Amino acid sequence: MHSSNDNPRQGNSHSQVLIIGGGNAGISLAARLKRYRVTGIAVVDPSEQHQYQPFFSHIAGGTAKAESAVRAQESVMPKGVTWHRDSATAIDPAAKTVALASGRSLTYEHLVVCPGIQKNWDGIPGLQDAYDSPYGATNYSLDLAVKAWRLLSNLRSGTAIFTMPDGPITCGGAAQKPMYLACDYWRSQGVLDNIRVILAVPTQTVYGVDVVDQELNRKIAEYGIELRCSTELTAVDADNRTATLRNNAHGTEEQLRYDVLHAAPPQSAPDWISATGLADDDGFVAVDKKTLRHITHQTVWSLGDAAGTPNSKSGAALRQQTKVLAKNIKAVLKGGGPSRKYNGYGACPFTVSRSTVVLAEFDDTLTPKPSVPGWKGLAKEKRLTWLVERYGFIRLYWYAILKGRA
Repeated sequence: MHSSNDNPRQGNSHSQVLIIGGGNAGISLAARLKRYRVTGIAVVDPSEQHQYQPFFSHIAGGTAKAESAVRAQESVMPKGVTWHRDSATAIDPAAKTVALASGRSLTYEHLVVCPGIQKNWDGIPGLQDAYDSPYGATNYSLDLAVKAWRLLSNLRSGTAIFTMPDGPITCGGAAQKPMYLACDYWRSQGVLDNIRVILAVPTQTVYGVDVVDQELNRKIAEYGIELRCSTELTAVDADNRTATLRNNAHGTEEQLRYDVLHAAPPQSAPDWISATGLADDDGFVAVDKKTLRHITHQTVWSLGDAAGTPNSKSGAALRQQTKVLAKNIKAVLKGGGPSRKYNGYGACPFTVSRSTVVLAEFDDTLTPKPSVPGWKGLAKEKRLTWLVERYGFIRLYWYAILKGRA
C-alpha cells in the first residue's frame, strides 16, 4: 500500500467534496461531479487496482478471463480529481475531518462515504479454512473466482454445494450465477448426471421476486439442482470436507460431504463506520433512502453498499444512486436543496446458462420494476440479455459509467 504522501496527485488536504472509496461508487460519482463542473473533488482509496466485480461470476463460471475485470486505479481516476492513496480510519462529522491510516488528516465541505461492504471471510466457523483448502472457493474475490472455475471445470462426479449467507450482501444473486454456468458446462461434458448440486439460500424462495423465481425454479429443475430455501451454511470442517446446513424454518441441521464448496462469505458494514456516529443500527451510514443525505449531518452523504438504504445492493442500484447524489450535491453547493429522489431500483442479471440470462429488475419492496415500462420480458431467459450482460455491460462500465456518462 502506498500512502497519500507517495502520490503525485495528492494535492492539498482540504476538499469541497471528499469521497471515501474508489470503487464503482466513488469513481463514477467523482466523474459525474466533474461533468457537473464541481471543483475541489478528492477520493480516498488505497487500492492500486480497480476491479469490475460483476465479472467475477463470469470468471468463476468460466465465461471470462480474470484480466478483463482489472485495470490500474490510476487509469480510471478522473482527471482533475485528487487521489489520496490511503485508507480512511475515522470520521469526525462535527469537525468535518477524516483521519487516514498514514496519520494524516483531511478536511472537507461535503463528505461522501462509499467504501463498499466488508466481507467477513471467517464469519462462519471453518469457512476461511475451506477457502484455503483445495476444495473451497467463491466468486466474491478475484483470486477465489479464478480458483472456483478451476475446481468446477475439473469436477466430473461428486457433490458441489453453493451457499449464500443471511444478512446484507452485495448482489445476492451473484452467489448462484457460477452454479448455473457450471451446470450448463457439466451438461455439455456429459457429466451433469454424475454430480449432485445443492443450492442453499436463506430466503423463503430462490430469490424473492415472483417472476424471477419462476424462471430460476425452471432452470433448477432442468439441471436437477437440490434447492434448500430458508437454509444457510453454519459451519465447515475443511479437513473432512463437511458442510453444516441449517434450515431456519424447521430448526434442523444436516451435514453434507462436498467435493466443491462455493460459499459467499457473510458481509456487513465496514467495522470502523460504527465509531463515526454516522451509522444506523446495522452499522451502515444512516441516510435518507431517497436523497442519500445523512439523516442528521447535512454535509455527509452515502451511496452504494455502505449506505443504509433498503434496496438490493448492486451495481444497477448504484448507477441510479450516483445520478441522484451528484445532482443533489451540486444543488446544495449552489445554495439549494436535495430535490432529486432515488426510487429504490435494483437489478440482478442471472446467468442461467452459458448463453442466456434472466434479468431481475425490482425496487426496494421487491416489486418488479422493468427498465422498459410495461414490458417484463427481460425477466425471462433470453439470449439477447446474455449478449448485453456479457459483452455490453463491461464496456459500458469502463468507458461510460466510470467516466460519469451513464
